[in-house]
Amino acid sequence: MEYTRVGGSGLKVSRIGLGMMSFGDPADSPWFLPEEAAEPIVRRAVDGGVTFFDTADMYSGGVSEEITGSLLRRFFDRRDDYVLATKVGFPMGEGANDRGLSRRHILDSIDASLRRLGTDHVDLYQIHRWDDETPVEETMRALHDVVKAGKARYIGASLMYGWQLAKAQHAAKAAGLTRFVSMQTRYNLAYREEEREVLPYCADQGLGVLPYSPLARGLLAGGEGRATTRAAHEDRAPEDEGIVAALRAVAGERGVPPARVALAWLLGKRPGNGNGGVAAPIVGATRPGQLDDALAAVDLVLTAEEEARLEAPYRPREPFGYGW
Repeated sequence: MEYTRVGGSGLKVSRIGLGMMSFGDPADSPWFLPEEAAEPIVRRAVDGGVTFFDTADMYSGGVSEEITGSLLRRFFDRRDDYVLATKVGFPMGEGANDRGLSRRHILDSIDASLRRLGTDHVDLYQIHRWDDETPVEETMRALHDVVKAGKARYIGASLMYGWQLAKAQHAAKAAGLTRFVSMQTRYNLAYREEEREVLPYCADQGLGVLPYSPLARGLLAGGEGRATTRAAHEDRAPEDEGIVAALRAVAGERGVPPARVALAWLLGKRPGNGNGGVAAPIVGATRPGQLDDALAAVDLVLTAEEEARLEAPYRPREPFGYGW
C-alpha cells in the first residue's frame, strides 16, 4: 500500500479508502450488511494496508457509523493508526432542524456521530451536499468551531458545483476560518463531468480529491463475482457500452480484471508537490474478494496510450446528484 497527503494538507491517507456505506441494517436496504458480515471485509482492507475509512451519519440512519466505530476499534490498537471520515447534512429525523448545514444541525450532528463512532474526534468532517437555505458563512463558522473544539481535525466538501465550492472557500478565507482540504465527488471512467470545473479548481487550490463510486456502482467491476449487490439496482446508459468495451480490451491485454484497470486509471490522476489531485478513491465492497482488485490497482501503472484509449469513448452527459 502507498500513502499520500490529502491535497496540500498534512493529512496522510492510504491510496485506497474503504467506503462504509454498504454496512448497516439489512432491513433498510437489501445491500446493507450487518456487522458480522462486514467484519471480514474490513479485516481484508486492514490487512492490505488500508488506513482510510469513510462513512456518513445518514447511512442506514447511523448504523453504518456504529459498525464502523466498532470494527475499527477491534482492528486497530491506537486511534491514531487510522483516518476516519464522516459526513453531515442529509436528514436524520423528521424535524425541520434535523437536516441541512445550519449551525444547530452541524453542532448536534458531530456530537451524535462521535457517540455512534465511539471516538472523541473524526479526522475529516465533510458536508454531504450544498445547502441553499443556510448562509455559507454560518456553515463555515460552525465547521470552524467543530475543528477548534477538537472534534474534527480537518473539514471537507462533497458533491457540489464548482462555484459553490469556490464560494465556501472564499467565505472561510475572508473570515479567517478553517477551509476545506478535500472534495469527495463522483468520478470514474463512466462519469467525468467534474473535469469541467471542480477538478481544475481543486488542482489549482490544492484540495485533495476523494472519488466515490470509482467503479460506477458495479458498471466497471467487470465479470462474474466482481459486480456488487448494489449494481443490480442500477440503470445503465447506452453510451456506457463503449467505455466498458475499451476497459475490457485494455484489461484483457494486461491480463488483469477490468476493475483493476478502472481503479488504476483513477489512481493515475494523482497529486504532486502538494497540489490537488486524486488522493484516494473510496471503494465499497460487499465481499472480501472485491477488495483484491482495489489493493492490486495501487501497483498498476497505465501507459499514456492506454489512458487515451480508456478515455476516448466518453461522451459528456448531464451532471446530476447535486441536491438532497
